[in-house]
Amino acid sequence: MTSDQILMATETAHPTLRAAVSGLPSYVPGRRSAGADIAALASNESHYEPLPAAAAAVAEAAGRMNRYPDMAAVELRERIAGHLAVTAAEIAVGPGSVGVLQQIITGLCDAGDEVIFAWRSFEAYPILVELAGARPVRVPLDDAEGHDLDAMAAAVTERTKAILLCTPNNPTGVPISHDRIDAFLRSVRSDILVVIDEAYVEYAEAGSGPDSLALYREYPNVCILRTFSKAYGLAGLRVGYAVAAPDIAEGLRRTAIPFAVTALAQKAAVASLDAAGEMQARVAVVQKERSRLAARLAAQGWTLQPSQGNFLWIRTDDDLTARLVAAFDQADILVRAYQGDGIRITVADPASNDRVFHVMEAVLAAHAA
Repeated sequence: MTSDQILMATETAHPTLRAAVSGLPSYVPGRRSAGADIAALASNESHYEPLPAAAAAVAEAAGRMNRYPDMAAVELRERIAGHLAVTAAEIAVGPGSVGVLQQIITGLCDAGDEVIFAWRSFEAYPILVELAGARPVRVPLDDAEGHDLDAMAAAVTERTKAILLCTPNNPTGVPISHDRIDAFLRSVRSDILVVIDEAYVEYAEAGSGPDSLALYREYPNVCILRTFSKAYGLAGLRVGYAVAAPDIAEGLRRTAIPFAVTALAQKAAVASLDAAGEMQARVAVVQKERSRLAARLAAQGWTLQPSQGNFLWIRTDDDLTARLVAAFDQADILVRAYQGDGIRITVADPASNDRVFHVMEAVLAAHAA
């Protein structure tokens, strides 16, 4: 090439993203609210203000925000370990459970490896898998909106590195029973990491889902994933954690972005564990409201599966989804629509839940007319 041709090629070339990144679907967060009259029921956030102890811990720690946080999160890991009766060596933390999940997939998967999960489930699953260069394997939900574990076991190949079990499932709210997961674990290879994603476990009724810690103690390839974002009300601070075999947990800590869990988040999480009783009292109110709203909607004629999260799931077609979203928008209520699948509605305070009921009642009447 001549010098002019080299110069021309240099001038027209530009950086390009990896194909895996360019083809990623965008994560669609719940819409944000702006105004006191808007009911923000799209993101499964706690409608309560932060626990007083957590807010006080953040205020006290704010005076030292010029310093880096403890990268090893020693105090937080030790407190979580004590809370769960495991060791700190079995705990890895990250910026929300989704951050820890990215550490898991990054640590496990090479290009072309496979990660199996139910679909529809948490929307970040395929994004994180594809970002790692691995292949997402979506297994359709069963007729009861839950995990089809037989089909998931049949989807395992020699390239399978991880299986993600979301219980209660987001967005459907359906849990996976202990016995079903136990049988599933007996059927899959022990070199596959089975991640039990329990972001909403605090909202589940006792016995509805698995005893994940018992499964973890029996099966070394089990990893438990939890978060402080939901029931503990720390969604804005981003702190989650995994419980895994010490060698796996150490690998997750190595793949973490340095200092990703801020000092404020660590202090708030520790304080939240100390206020677990207050958190559980709030959860009990949400559970009561969940049952009340679900019963009223079922009486209207809506078909719902029993939810164990802080949300309800309504299976709808595209036309009904559009009608519902338009009606909720007009009523200043934000909900989460999944085009082609349905609507997810966060359970909040009684007044907000009553507003949901009246909108659903009006839409059903109009739809039947």
